[in-house]
Amino acid sequence: MGQVISLTIVLLVFWLTLSGHYTTFLITAGVISAVAIALLAYRMDISDREGHPIHLGLASITYWPWLVWQIILSALNVTRIIINPNLPISPTLTRVTMTQKTDVARVTYANSITLTPGTISVDVEGDEILVHAITSDNASDLEAGDMDRRCTRFEGKV
Repeated sequence: MGQVISLTIVLLVFWLTLSGHYTTFLITAGVISAVAIALLAYRMDISDREGHPIHLGLASITYWPWLVWQIILSALNVTRIIINPNLPISPTLTRVTMTQKTDVARVTYANSITLTPGTISVDVEGDEILVHAITSDNASDLEAGDMDRRCTRFEGKV
């Protein structure tokens, strides 16, 4: 039942944030809508730890800023490559191992790779992700495993 209450609060905050108007009618409509959707999700049995991973909230305080910084650094690196008249690319396909145990953490890891400019998750098989990297340095950075370790820590298994 905690998941339903949490989901209701998140949906209500989302509603109010997007609305930008705080009249009695809109707040009441938001509360009714959030409660109805949360109860419907509970009835459909889709309000679980993976459907609404509120348990990752505290870990996201350190993971998401780190990921944003990595995205900025990678974007600058890709920009440098594009601007260079020699276009020093060395497209590489590599496999990186995932140490995450839950589907949410595995998806987070694969999406984090794709969000980082210069790399894209191509396929997930078992505990490996096939990654296309624009340079061999990008592939080496992934193979070093820093993002994997941080994602596993985000999951709460380390």
